[in-house]
Amino acid sequence: MHIAERFEMLLAAYPHPDGRAWSGQEIDAATGGVVTRSYVTNLRKRRITNPGYEKLRAIAKAIGFPPELWFNEDLLSESGAWMRQDHERVGIAQKFAHLVEVLGSETDGKSYTDADVARLSFGGLSEEDVKAIRTGTLNDPSVDQITALADVFGVQPSYFLNGAKTAPLLDEEAMEIFRDETVSAIAHKSLHLPGREKEMILGIIRQFEDSREGANEP
Repeated sequence: MHIAERFEMLLAAYPHPDGRAWSGQEIDAATGGVVTRSYVTNLRKRRITNPGYEKLRAIAKAIGFPPELWFNEDLLSESGAWMRQDHERVGIAQKFAHLVEVLGSETDGKSYTDADVARLSFGGLSEEDVKAIRTGTLNDPSVDQITALADVFGVQPSYFLNGAKTAPLLDEEAMEIFRDETVSAIAHKSLHLPGREKEMILGIIRQFEDSREGANEP
């Protein structure tokens, strides 16, 4: 779904207090000029395809929806039961550091380097991008950069946007994905496929499981 389509859906779901859709001028005023009227117009007309993190957060805060919704795969089915946004914010750099620490503790005690993360992004991030995000120098990464970073660690992009005080830990089964290069590659390659194609891949895996179980029966 194009970011402009998501924006239109969010504008419809979270109208202005008087019941109207938010105008570009109202968003400009509500964000203190962080998101200008012209920016809103360009976003709605699909002239902007890769908005920055702070722009998305500013729009979400002004209109009143959780910023995670920018990355939700199924906006239409959401119940609205989202985390409160008044928690202490944990920055992207801190969440990135948490993931590297958790993964490193499970991989012979060696943490991923910036080069490792860049390589695992399959071209989505350069080593310079990774370093800038890790050190907090890049505090306004783009949608594509957030998505690429999320792909590397097998988390949803919303992980980097929500306001939780602590980052969710990865369980042992999730860690196995990163220890097996083939499994990790399958996960990364299938992440952005349409739902039907994901189901097809899952169906093939289940067929292999069934055939193995049948072969092991006496």
